[in-house]
Amino acid sequence: MLQIDLWKRTVIWLACALGLLLAMPNIFYTRVENHNDAVKAIELSGSTAGLTEQAAAWPSFLPSGLVNLGLDLRGGAHLLAEVRVEDVYAARMEGFWPDVRDALRPERATIGTIRLLPSDAGELRVRISEPAGMARALEVVRDLARPVQTLTGAGANDIEVRGEDDVIIVTLSEEEQAASDDRTVQQALEIIRRRIDEVGTREPTIQRQGSDRILIQVPGIGSAAELKEIIGTTAQLTFNPVISRSATADTVPGVGNKLVPALDNPDQFYILEAAPVVTGEELVDAQPSFDQNSRPAVSFRFNPTGARKFGDYTAENIGNPFAIVLDNEVISAPVIQAHIPGGSGIITGNFAVEESTNLAVLLRAGALPAGLEFLEERTIGPELGQDSIEAGRIATMVAFVGVLVFMGLSYGLFGLFANIALVINIGLIFGLLSLMGATLTLPGIAGIVLTVGMAVDANVLIFERIREELKSAKGPARAIELGYEKALSAILDANITTFITAVILFAMGSGPVRGFAVTLGLGILTSVFTAIFVTRLLIVMWFERRRPKTIEV
Repeated sequence: MLQIDLWKRTVIWLACALGLLLAMPNIFYTRVENHNDAVKAIELSGSTAGLTEQAAAWPSFLPSGLVNLGLDLRGGAHLLAEVRVEDVYAARMEGFWPDVRDALRPERATIGTIRLLPSDAGELRVRISEPAGMARALEVVRDLARPVQTLTGAGANDIEVRGEDDVIIVTLSEEEQAASDDRTVQQALEIIRRRIDEVGTREPTIQRQGSDRILIQVPGIGSAAELKEIIGTTAQLTFNPVISRSATADTVPGVGNKLVPALDNPDQFYILEAAPVVTGEELVDAQPSFDQNSRPAVSFRFNPTGARKFGDYTAENIGNPFAIVLDNEVISAPVIQAHIPGGSGIITGNFAVEESTNLAVLLRAGALPAGLEFLEERTIGPELGQDSIEAGRIATMVAFVGVLVFMGLSYGLFGLFANIALVINIGLIFGLLSLMGATLTLPGIAGIVLTVGMAVDANVLIFERIREELKSAKGPARAIELGYEKALSAILDANITTFITAVILFAMGSGPVRGFAVTLGLGILTSVFTAIFVTRLLIVMWFERRRPKTIEV
């Protein structure tokens, strides 16, 4: 019999109502977007100053999720950056020198004196005065090696040590270089994401491309230069011992040292030990604050490891200067007055309030592990994005109207039922996109347009099957029932294969391809739901009300 249980009808209509309710905020896009921005600003600042009216522009009891507009629709900035992974090799070897020096000192009776030699990037060269002790020196340095912490590098050590005459040469192993490259790019990816999130941009696309490249797309931002300013600052913070506070640009710092200019006076230079005592990687928090003279500053706090090293050094070097270095410039070089336990301190300098806030953001987000080289940069204006939206809207409407007219002319009243289901289908797609917080791009619009065309395929199969059953002299109720039953396998086969294609596109693709795959996949799910359940329920309700003796499809 042609009937649907009451509980099934209730579930179908509730699902449709929920989907349309979730899609509704997109009709009032600007108002809801301003409401969401105001609510977020109130949560972050804890203040409602000037934001109450904006937050009240949309009722809080209604859904406020929106389909985010992608870079090609809203406008914004696009960057393709290459991570200079080789920078990490040099930093690793530079930081490894104190460990080698401390390990070899007890062996002076065998190896003689030790001296650091100028080395190429990613290499550490140490000369010993007694070449006869080279075997022992190599053994001591090799004991400093640690296993590579990856599955592909299982069984390998992180360093390779060899001797040439009286020189010990230390480099990173190939396995460690591969592991370091992967860690560096992943760390840079996460830090870039945190920095961009700190400034409150909407739905950025930040993803890895290849082995050492990162794609960054941020809708709504003014220009590529502005985006580079947000993410391009390395914010490498180190605390280095000071060798000399009076040096010139021509001063030779010596092996193991480096010449660093002062931030507030480019003509003043410091000679510092190259190996830092503590680095910004050991920071756990940084906040803008004020010093004892009410000048803007940045307070910081180290993790337990950094706190211990910071405390030990200050205890052993009271009366000596200690340089705070940011991006290879000395911010300040205060003299250590007393032991500083607890791992907390303050960075002072000639900061404006905004500069101290920005510095705190950069330090809190973390230092980029290596420099970035921007290979591609584009700025997409909002006018172009608006043109894209208009073109997408026109394409969708043309497809939508064309399908409505075709279904109405071809199937009459049953075509009208299919058209009602099609409208619900589009609403369900936008409801699901809003629920997921998905980003809509031009390819995503193409997926929706394709879905509009495909949405009636299932109905066409069903209606054609009903026509054939009517030709075999079956009654209207039986013809409708058999039409749905016999068309079901063809509907599922066609849509499952298309859905598998959408899943493959999402898994293997990136950026715009994924946007197309998301809308296509959701469109398939909603199309099958509306064709099998919604149109059938509409037909059943009409049939129960009219009880026609004959029907024409």
